[in-house]
Amino acid sequence: MIPVAFVQIFVLVLPSVLNVESRNEEFSARLLDSVLQDYAFRAFVRPRTGIPYDGNVPSNFSGIKVSGLRLRSGSMRRRGVSKYKEFHIPIGVLEQPYVERLILVYHNLANWSDLYYPLPGYTYLTPVLGILTYDASNLSARNLPELDIRASKKPILVNFSNVVKPVPMGLSPKCVYFNLDGAVEFDNILNGNMCKTTKQGHFSVVVEFTTAEPEPEPEPGTDGHKKSGRKKWVIFGSVVGGFVALIFLVLLIACLKKYDKQKKIDRMEQEAERGVPLLMTRVGNTKAPIASETRTRPSLENEYLP
Repeated sequence: MIPVAFVQIFVLVLPSVLNVESRNEEFSARLLDSVLQDYAFRAFVRPRTGIPYDGNVPSNFSGIKVSGLRLRSGSMRRRGVSKYKEFHIPIGVLEQPYVERLILVYHNLANWSDLYYPLPGYTYLTPVLGILTYDASNLSARNLPELDIRASKKPILVNFSNVVKPVPMGLSPKCVYFNLDGAVEFDNILNGNMCKTTKQGHFSVVVEFTTAEPEPEPEPGTDGHKKSGRKKWVIFGSVVGGFVALIFLVLLIACLKKYDKQKKIDRMEQEAERGVPLLMTRVGNTKAPIASETRTRPSLENEYLP
């Protein structure tokens, strides 16, 4: 039988585990990619090649922007796309596997960036922008796998000029790239607002947190001097307390030595008393040895006279 304690622990822990799993699923970036692919494809009511179509997301994704751009594969490879939202697609971009038509799906996660792409130790200066590629042969398809695109000549550029926040004083912004497999890569920013890549994925500009700066020197007459004075008193008290403790330790050692010496003397006296068995008698408040009877009785001189 299963112990009752184990069952109780299981009942208490299971809701927490399920809650964590449901929360991870709720803010899964890959799940969001699939959802946004569906809404981007729905925007192609009367599709025309080379024209971006903005999709409409439901209210529970308010703030997120999605768009789709349908292209011929050969046209993208030979001409590129000079401007698609914040992205510049150069010539020479190839997809794998090959398809006749493809759709570039654009993401702008806005205020949802931190939830779907948490990055501990860093602050976002821009929303997370993404571009993913899908096969355009079936515009009603859902849960499509992404095509793999690579820039073979010049890199793909992401221009954040319209969305980047001011850089805090003394900090250096960096480009961050989120791969589809969850890997995170950092790179130097170009011209203060531009990132480059050779692959599809999600991109942003971030700054790294810095350690707290040292507190400035307090001005005369402020609380800083009071704190300094208290600190000196604490140091003085520690020194005095240590000195008193040292004196107490020395006295304690002296007392222990004296006690040990007295104990040795008592032990020696006991050994001496056991070595010479004398008869003792009490005289007043003390004990004193007494002599036993003499071995020969005294005799008078006249006892031997005739």
